[in-house]
Amino acid sequence: MTTELAREDLHASVSDPASASMNFLNEVSARFPDAVSLAAGRPHDAFHSTDDLDRYLRSYLAHLEQLGLDADERRRQLMQYGRTNGYLGTLIARMLLLDEGIAVPEQAVMVTTGAQEAMVIALRGLCARSGDVVLAVEPCYVGFTGAARLLGIEVVPVPETADGLDPEAVLAVARAVRAGGRRPRALYLVPNFANPSGVSMPVPARRRLLEVAAEADLLILEDDPYGLFGLDDEPRPALKALDTDQRVVYLGSFAKSCFPGARIGFLVADQSVIDAQGRRTLLAEELSTVKSLLTVNTSPVAQAVVGGFLVESGCSLRTAVKEKIQFYRANLRTLLAALEHSFADEPRVRWNAPDGGFFAVVDVPFTADESLLEISGRDYGVLWTPMAFFHAGDGGRRALRLSCSALEPAQIEEGVRRLARLVRDRAEPPDPAGPVNRAVTTVRG
Repeated sequence: MTTELAREDLHASVSDPASASMNFLNEVSARFPDAVSLAAGRPHDAFHSTDDLDRYLRSYLAHLEQLGLDADERRRQLMQYGRTNGYLGTLIARMLLLDEGIAVPEQAVMVTTGAQEAMVIALRGLCARSGDVVLAVEPCYVGFTGAARLLGIEVVPVPETADGLDPEAVLAVARAVRAGGRRPRALYLVPNFANPSGVSMPVPARRRLLEVAAEADLLILEDDPYGLFGLDDEPRPALKALDTDQRVVYLGSFAKSCFPGARIGFLVADQSVIDAQGRRTLLAEELSTVKSLLTVNTSPVAQAVVGGFLVESGCSLRTAVKEKIQFYRANLRTLLAALEHSFADEPRVRWNAPDGGFFAVVDVPFTADESLLEISGRDYGVLWTPMAFFHAGDGGRRALRLSCSALEPAQIEEGVRRLARLVRDRAEPPDPAGPVNRAVTTVRG
């Protein structure tokens, strides 16, 4: 007899709609391969070459030789199980100092299998009691909320504003959580060009958020995959660069700067941990046990590829990705100009104008859900992401996220033209008693 399992007996993450949203987008993209995808937030393919793999490996091996490792030691580092927290701590610490002004010891760096693993490790390590919860900006990257659900950790949303996360709202939510008998352990956010909203926090708000974290006894999980890709060269200091009290655990990724297939991320956790005997270690060292039970160690071969990339760039990503910065700047400007061209005469469509990154959000006069996305791909040849995917409740039902990173400018313009046809065909009739609004571009961040 064939074994059958009841779905309700499987973990909730298996059937959770928000956790399944990325799979849904992949399936839709596969069904409509000729559609212009304004949904994909991946880097542009033209920046990646398989020829780079051999070059990066050789650069890293040469680096190891310069450090004094003999042939056997070099072979073992790449071919055997490796150190749980990885081999790139020195290079990453140097990169953070050069590019971000973040000074941390190499022992505070853990190399992870993508930034997603870093999120899981941080969540599992920090949330130890049944009443421990995490706060997160809303709308929120589904990878973080999905990781928390996978671990059975409650996420309490803090609504984002047009200027990013409001520190006073964080303080109010943290106090309310504590008053309810639970312990708020950490706050997750993307301060630079957030996914999905594209919003950035002003510098004064960043400083105030660090003060709030101390007042509320919160750690901050700072995720910064897009910080290099601003529309200008205005300095936007990472929260970790402003952190004088070790309140920030920094989550990083080489997916956008190098390439996603390497699956190399990292976390920086320089907080002191004191045991019952008064001995001190760094949080990154303590979290190595969690990582060892997840993936044993991050692929040394993948680390070597990214290590070679860092060596060749002198450990400065800002130097290495200058061409990519210009490309993504031009793409975001193309997207915003296309929205202005297509919707300037449509008073019920509004969009934001981020200062950088890969994403913009469009408010539309209808429900933008999975069923409409199917219609959009099949009948209009354009894909986008429902903003409802990024909300825990009913938010984002009449909004969609557009991504401009993976396309050529002409494809972006064509995608927006197709979207405009969908909007005009599907828009609900205006309420004659309602206020008359003009289409505006709202600058956020």
